[in-house]
Amino acid sequence: MFDSAPSVRVRFFVALLLATVCSPLCAETPAARKPNVVVILADDLGHCDLSCFGNTKFKTPHLDQLAKEGARLTSFYSPVPYCAPTRASLLTGRYPPRCGLTGNPVPKEDLGGARNADEMGLPLTEITLADLMRKAGYATACVGKWHLGHQPRFLPTKRGFDEYLGVPYSNDMHPVELLDGDKRLEYPIDQNTLTRKLTERAVKFIDTNKSKPFFLYLPHAMPHKPLAASDSFRGKSGAGLYGDAVQEMDWGVGQVLAKLKELKLEESTLVIFTSDNGPWYGGSTGGLRGMKGVSWEGGIRVPFIARLPGVIPPGRSSAEPAVMPDIFATMCAFADVRLPEGKTIDGQNLLPLLTKEAKGPHEFVLSTRADKVATVRSGQWKLHVLSPGGKKKDFKPDDPWTDPRAPDGKRIIAPKEQAHPSQFPGVQTGVEPKAGLLFDLKADPSEQKDVAETNPDVVKRLLAAAKEFEDRLR
Repeated sequence: MFDSAPSVRVRFFVALLLATVCSPLCAETPAARKPNVVVILADDLGHCDLSCFGNTKFKTPHLDQLAKEGARLTSFYSPVPYCAPTRASLLTGRYPPRCGLTGNPVPKEDLGGARNADEMGLPLTEITLADLMRKAGYATACVGKWHLGHQPRFLPTKRGFDEYLGVPYSNDMHPVELLDGDKRLEYPIDQNTLTRKLTERAVKFIDTNKSKPFFLYLPHAMPHKPLAASDSFRGKSGAGLYGDAVQEMDWGVGQVLAKLKELKLEESTLVIFTSDNGPWYGGSTGGLRGMKGVSWEGGIRVPFIARLPGVIPPGRSSAEPAVMPDIFATMCAFADVRLPEGKTIDGQNLLPLLTKEAKGPHEFVLSTRADKVATVRSGQWKLHVLSPGGKKKDFKPDDPWTDPRAPDGKRIIAPKEQAHPSQFPGVQTGVEPKAGLLFDLKADPSEQKDVAETNPDVVKRLLAAAKEFEDRLR
C-alpha cells in the first residue's frame, strides 16, 4: 500500500476522510512499504529560539526550510515545563499523571544518596510508541537524551527501541555518560562533540534501514545546559554559546533531512520537530512570560513543525492549541498503527489540522504538576488552576551566580562560558503569580492582566474540566 509516494498521499487522505485515528484498511502485501516517521525533540528550546518563529539572533536555516515546506503550530504545548514527564507523554500519548511519570529521574549522586528519583522511570506497564511501531514491522531507534529512567529495566532497548545511542538523563547529571544500548560507550563525554555524534548515528540508522519502514526518535541534548558546540560551530553564530548550540542542532536536523532526500524518502517520511519545554537562560520565549520550570506560557509553549511533501501544504500555520500527547496519536494515524487497548489516550490526531484549515482537536489542553492539573487552555482562555510560580529575578550581568552542576573540565566537559541568569528568556512583568489567574491569550499573550473576576463563567467551565480530568485518574 505504501510502495510509492502517490499511494502514501491517497492512503493518508482516506484516513482523513474517514476521520479515524487508525485506518481500517490494514492488510498489506509482502512488498508493501509503510511510511517512515522521524520525531526530533530539542531540549529546553524556547518558543522563539528559531528564526522561523521570529528569532532575529539565532540562525536556523534547515529548520526554517522545514517550516517553509511544511506546517507550523504556534500554540503547541508541553504538558509540564520540564523534561521527563513531557517525554513520557510523547511516547505514550497520555498526560503525565495518567502514564505514571510526573517527575524527573535523577541519579543518586545528584540526590545526596537518596534513591527515590534514582529508581524512578516510565512504568513498565506503559506501552510506548516504539513498542507499537516495532510490532507493526518498523525498525526503531532512539538517538539522544532518554530521561525516562536510567536503571537497566527502563532503558530504550527495553521499551521498544531496537537500538539506542545517547545520554540516559540530562547532560548536567552525574555521571554524564554515553550509552550504546545498555553499555557505557564513553565517560566522561566531551559535550562539544555530542550533537555531532548523535547526528552521525541518526543518519547511519536511516541509511541502514532505507529499504524498510523506520521510526527514528531523535531527542537532542541541546540546548539544555551545559551548552556546547563543536569547533565547527563554537563562536560562529554571533549569538553566544546558546546560538552556537542551536545552530549546530539545526545543522544536525539538516543532515537528517539531506539523507532522506538522498535516499528519495522525503515523500514517504513524516518529520516532526518540537521541544520538551520552554527555554533556560540565554533562550527566547518571544515575549511570552516565564521560562522553563514554571507554567507561564514561556515555560510550556514550544515550537512545532511538521513536514510531509505532497500531503502537508507548504507554509501552513495554525494557532489552534495542541499538546505533546498528540504526536503519539498522529504517528499512529499516519502509520496505520492501532492504538493500545485498555489505555486511555489523551492525544488526538493532528493530521487534519496540519493539512487544511481546521479547528483544533481539543476543547481543553492541560498542563499538569504531580497528579494535579496546573493550567487549562480552551480557545483564547487560559486558567492557572495552580500558581504558575516563578518570582522575578533581577540579576545583572556581573552578579555572581553558581550553577551546582556547572562544567568542571573533568566529569562535565563543556565550555565554561555558560548563559547567566541576567539573560532571562521571557517576560517578568505582570500580575503576581497565584492560583486562579485567568488570561485572555488572544488579547494578552504575555499574561499580564488577570481577567478572572470579569469572566466567572469561563473560570467555572475551566475548573470543571480540571476536576473531571483529576476525578478520572482515581
